[in-house]
Amino acid sequence: MPLYMYQLAYTSQSWAAQLKNPQNRIETVARQASEAARGKFVSGWYCFGDYNAVIILDLPDNESMAAVALTVEAGGALRAGKTTALMSGALAVEAMKKTALVSKIYRPAL
Repeated sequence: MPLYMYQLAYTSQSWAAQLKNPQNRIETVARQASEAARGKFVSGWYCFGDYNAVIILDLPDNESMAAVALTVEAGGALRAGKTTALMSGALAVEAMKKTALVSKIYRPAL
């Protein structure tokens, strides 16, 4: 199944609620959401920067990842969410090899 990285940033209201009842929601919520989408939770971390957490999910397809992201973002606890599809090194090499085919027909507008 494809891997996805989902980065999220909480609202100040969500942080306030979490400070009143500290717990690791990343693993619990991400696991439940990924299983509901017929996938699995791979890993998750809290972090510094533009986003407060990063999770890695193994899901069947783009629609499943979109369903997870849309559901979480519609809940109101996030101020931002960002999804990135991940590729293994082997898949990236296959993509690099395919550029030879695409470059035969693509011509940049210069």
